[in-house]
Amino acid sequence: MKKLFILLFLTILLWSCNQQKTNDKNNNQSDTLSGKLIVFHAGSLVVPVKELVDSFKVLHPNVEILCEATGSVECARKITELNKPCDLLLSADYKVIDKLLIPDFAEWNIPFATNEMVIAYQPKSRKANEIDSLNWTRILMSEDVAYGRSDPDADPCGYRTLLTLQLAENYYRIKGLYEKIKMKDNQYIRPKEVDLLATLESGDIDFLFIYRSVAIQHGLKYIALPAQINLGNKEFANNYAKVSVVVKGKKPGETITQTGETMVYGFTIPTNAPNKIAAEAFAKYLLEKGLAIMEKNGQPKIEKPEIINYNSLPESLKPFAKSKE
Repeated sequence: MKKLFILLFLTILLWSCNQQKTNDKNNNQSDTLSGKLIVFHAGSLVVPVKELVDSFKVLHPNVEILCEATGSVECARKITELNKPCDLLLSADYKVIDKLLIPDFAEWNIPFATNEMVIAYQPKSRKANEIDSLNWTRILMSEDVAYGRSDPDADPCGYRTLLTLQLAENYYRIKGLYEKIKMKDNQYIRPKEVDLLATLESGDIDFLFIYRSVAIQHGLKYIALPAQINLGNKEFANNYAKVSVVVKGKKPGETITQTGETMVYGFTIPTNAPNKIAAEAFAKYLLEKGLAIMEKNGQPKIEKPEIINYNSLPESLKPFAKSKE
């Protein structure tokens, strides 16, 4: 009986040692990634990207992740005009990647989330107790309130605001609405939409055009806009396409026409990314675990999107998309 007990004890001890070796091996494998990972991302992704980075770092503590949040157009221009190193770019408008980066600076583009435009405010905002989804046009045109928006030449939220206003003029049949609101309160235009949050908190502005996800993440009250104008419903894609705005292009003096369409976020790894191995691992983690984080933060996920340059994708990312060609 004593011999049996000793044999059982030795068996358990041997199994424990082997299990520890296996765990150590797995931990060492998870630590093989290292170096700096430079991520440029839209301002509206600050909250979910931080959560994504924190969870990724648990698996890969040797990776130093450097995040820079600016308007998506500015993110692209850092690469195309300033030649700044970037390993991963997450844009609030996937078309920014198509128009500014592909084919010279990137080869592919994966859509991963959606959003919609809303009008955010605080309880202390002037006329906060009056504004609703029916009278917001009149409230914003009032001289005794101020509103903010981001720069259409630097940030997709900026040109999406103008597209929403054009759609609103058609939808509500209020002639001149677009120009009246566009020309009002221009002193409160900022490079990206999240720059306006402090301005709203201080009371300098009462309302701001922003993404629904940002309003949710920061606990703001907001007016939901009709699906016909909020750029968030693919069923109204043909209606969105009836409006457009002109913004700065790839090079100084050039312009690009941004046509209204359903909001779609996209990401890519630039061709000259310094740390492509870590970038691919982070991108894969985004598609495996990060979409749930996006969903939780008010940005509905896009699963298995169709993309044009499917064959240019890294092999590790191909299972998460399908070819549109």
